[in-house]
Amino acid sequence: MKRKRHQRSFSRALALFLYHHLHEAKRALAGIWFAPLTSLMTIAVIGISLALPATFYLILKNAELVSSQWQAGTQITLYLRKDTSESSSLALVERIRQMSDVADVRYISPDQGLKEFNTLSGFAGAMSHLSSNPLPPVVVVTPQLANRTPDGAKSLLQQLTQEGSVEQGKLDMQWLERLDGIINLLRHSIQGIAALLLLGLVLTVANTLRLNIVSRREEIEVMKLVGATNRFIYRPYLYIGLWYGLIGGLLAAWFCEVVILWSDKVVSVLAELYGSSFRLTGLGAGESAGLLLLSMVLSIFAAWFSVYRHIREIEPA
Repeated sequence: MKRKRHQRSFSRALALFLYHHLHEAKRALAGIWFAPLTSLMTIAVIGISLALPATFYLILKNAELVSSQWQAGTQITLYLRKDTSESSSLALVERIRQMSDVADVRYISPDQGLKEFNTLSGFAGAMSHLSSNPLPPVVVVTPQLANRTPDGAKSLLQQLTQEGSVEQGKLDMQWLERLDGIINLLRHSIQGIAALLLLGLVLTVANTLRLNIVSRREEIEVMKLVGATNRFIYRPYLYIGLWYGLIGGLLAAWFCEVVILWSDKVVSVLAELYGSSFRLTGLGAGESAGLLLLSMVLSIFAAWFSVYRHIREIEPA
């Protein structure tokens, strides 16, 4: 019997707790609705403050996707000594194929290389007058995905050129290094800009609620006279911060989607000029949820910071 009574009392206390919080959440939303101008301005600031770093994040995300696609075409070309026999060349190819850092190996014999050169260059008539084939055996190596970065490809190239039959190794990675440098610069810039904008979001919400508290000072004094605790007075303002964050986060996600839709056609046309089918990628479900969560957490923190400081200072005369 005692256990059942305890369970009933706990259930009633939980139901009462949920009812009070749901009631305060509705009251906070109604307060936002009845002060549309101030609320819309605050929500717009939150949305823009979050949309700007989120848009920069999408730019960085798509730039990294483009970089990964270009890295997929990374190849190392090994020019063997002209006196290397075909059996020695094929043995080298097998040794390279067994390496864990290598995804694919292709051997181009001198005769095959000459045929490809004649087909692509259009100098077949001139090449027929040569007494011997001037082209060396060539081995084309495709690194594993993890080694297609500039540092990984350079390390693999250095390892391959140590083979005795390799006369020269070539890796055209300068453009990719420049791209990685630009992406790193963009990443650090976005982090700094995002920190400033998120700080602006916190200060905006805190200042909005501070003005709200100042305008309701007499009401708060009366509530304290009749026995209301600071925690009870805090609660509506925390829910106001929650609603600000939720609606502002939804607005920021919508802004990002508009930017992606607006830019996608232009980017697609540019990608087609380079023979690519690249399309812009927007926020995923997890990223959108993270954006909403960040917005709500920052807004609730700003609300708590504001009300904790100012409501404690208000005491009945």
